[in-house]
Amino acid sequence: VLGLLVWTLIAGTDYYLFPTFGWVMFVAVFYWILTVFFLIIYITMAYTRISQVPWTVVGLWFNGSASVLYLIAAIVDAASVDKVERGSHNYNSWAASSVSSLLILNACYLLKNCYLSLKVRSRVLI
Repeated sequence: VLGLLVWTLIAGTDYYLFPTFGWVMFVAVFYWILTVFFLIIYITMAYTRISQVPWTVVGLWFNGSASVLYLIAAIVDAASVDKVERGSHNYNSWAASSVSSLLILNACYLLKNCYLSLKVRSRVLI
């Protein structure tokens, strides 16, 4: 839900005029689609039928890469907010999207998912 929030906040502005917001859009859309894909795999329990794939490693790499790219996107997003447009719709949406990117990074991918994937992975190795 938070990834979709970042996506819609930026998509509702003139982001196409600034290449940096294109990067943030790419990260938000890419990981939102991948998250929905993995959600469908887990809801349908397709991972039990595809036993050749090490799902704990896939989850760890997915969450780790999402953490790194969302960190970069949040920094780029926050640095690209132009103070000249303060008070406009673009400024408010871009500021809210940078805060949402940081929330996604910290709350979802880094703390919860990456930590849990690492914990499950370490349990498998032991």
